[in-house]
Amino acid sequence: MSKVVVITGASRGIGLSFSKRYKAQGFTVYALCRKATVELESLHVNIIDGVDVATDEGIGKMVAALKGVPIDLLINNAGILANESLGSIDKNSIRQQFEVNALAPLVVTEALMGQFCAHAKLAIITSRMGSVADNTSGGRYGYRMSKAALNIASVSLAQDLKSIGVAVAILHPGLVGTEMIGGYGDITPDQAAERLVQRIEELTLATSGTFWHSNGEVLPW
Repeated sequence: MSKVVVITGASRGIGLSFSKRYKAQGFTVYALCRKATVELESLHVNIIDGVDVATDEGIGKMVAALKGVPIDLLINNAGILANESLGSIDKNSIRQQFEVNALAPLVVTEALMGQFCAHAKLAIITSRMGSVADNTSGGRYGYRMSKAALNIASVSLAQDLKSIGVAVAILHPGLVGTEMIGGYGDITPDQAAERLVQRIEELTLATSGTFWHSNGEVLPW
């Protein structure tokens, strides 16, 4: 029986690349998204669309579609980015980023944790922009704040899930040329997914809760 991976935000960018890579590795892939793309449909994986992880309706649809599915790997990848700067703070934008980037991964994990297999893994796709020590440029208030909140939630998940044998990877993908950041970046989504998959493969309970760059560097909090 093949292993099962569940990926949020799977319709494009890194999520789509995760879906491609795990399909190629023989995993049974459940790709969650708000709206499926032609690229995702072409992979012939199990698509669960209409899933907005920031809403109760979206979580309910996810839970119903995955009922009884044993999960070997859950990747919380869905995220959004906006650009607030001092003098033009948009509270609604910041709240939305908290809902999607920080709260949704926690809610998704709680909803599915009862379906984790023995020795399952949880991967959280975060950002070094959530690092306090690494912040030397300011700005991006909502994104930085929401990713910092996600980081501390992920450390708590690593502590709380250790007792049931689930290891947690907290992962910064690098500067990836995705649509979310306008297409510029140092690496492509496929390259980022390749490196992130390697970090997930290397993950153990002993290293659970570590904040990694996709290149293997341990990042500061």
